[in-house]
Amino acid sequence: MKLRTLASAAAVGVGATVGLNGRLRVDEPPEPPLPGDRETFRWRGMDVAYTEAGDPDDPTLVLFHGVNAAGSAGEWREVFGDLTADHHVVAPDLPGYGRSDRPALRYSAALYEDFVCDFLARYDAPRVVASSLSAAYVASAATPADGTPGADEGAPVSGLLLVCPTTTAGPSPPKPWLRELIRSPVAGEALFNLITSKPAIRYFNADHAYADPSNATAEWTDFEWRTSHVPGARYAAASFVSGYLNSEVDLGAELAGLVDADVPTTIVWGREADVSPLSDGRDLADASDARLVVFDRAKLLPHVEFPNQFLEAAREAFAEA
Repeated sequence: MKLRTLASAAAVGVGATVGLNGRLRVDEPPEPPLPGDRETFRWRGMDVAYTEAGDPDDPTLVLFHGVNAAGSAGEWREVFGDLTADHHVVAPDLPGYGRSDRPALRYSAALYEDFVCDFLARYDAPRVVASSLSAAYVASAATPADGTPGADEGAPVSGLLLVCPTTTAGPSPPKPWLRELIRSPVAGEALFNLITSKPAIRYFNADHAYADPSNATAEWTDFEWRTSHVPGARYAAASFVSGYLNSEVDLGAELAGLVDADVPTTIVWGREADVSPLSDGRDLADASDARLVVFDRAKLLPHVEFPNQFLEAAREAFAEA
């Protein structure tokens, strides 16, 4: 009798969890808060969404958002429109994020490095802005645009602006059990719903992302919640949380090679950042001889907290390109 009671209780618990997961799902990802045309790039059987704006005759500038549980091209919302004043600006949602397809792949750093390389290769030596882990993927894929030997092995670029670049944002070595737990259909979805609940999003934004939490508005929190509750949202995030999106690239050496080949490279850092502390930025700038710009009263997203100053830094970064 006790066994039957336990089995019945378990069935009720599973049913309740399934029902709650269903109620928290969002049918369609939200539109990115970026002014421009919505386009699609077909890549390895996936539709990768991107927003495009500005004069196509201007230099192309590609913006790669950071990787986290609720990442999207919406990260560039405060600077995208102004950058189109003198650039043809393109901002993709990485595969598994935003309005891009989210198949149940076991996402990896190598997959994103390949995507970045193939996406950049569509343009003629673009300038690139990349945030967090995406900066490592760009450094792995980028080659000089001046015919330097080996340039055919990657995507030629004419300038880089990297925001708090890092090679690790999850446990090292990766934890396979954690990835498979989050990928699981009932318990995994419930756990991911907890990780991406509005209180959890607000906590991360206030504790790690923004020096001034008011820069993450209620509207933006709702956007992040909705983009992380569409079907398939947990698969890329499962690899992120478990460490499988950590890059093995030697970031300092890669950037040093690009700087030596006359690719203007600027690193931007928030002085208050703690997940990726400023000491990491100083070490990286020293190792690569890249220019370092530090924003006071900012953490991981200085382009959101101080958009005007960031735009000025971008103009200076690409003046030589």
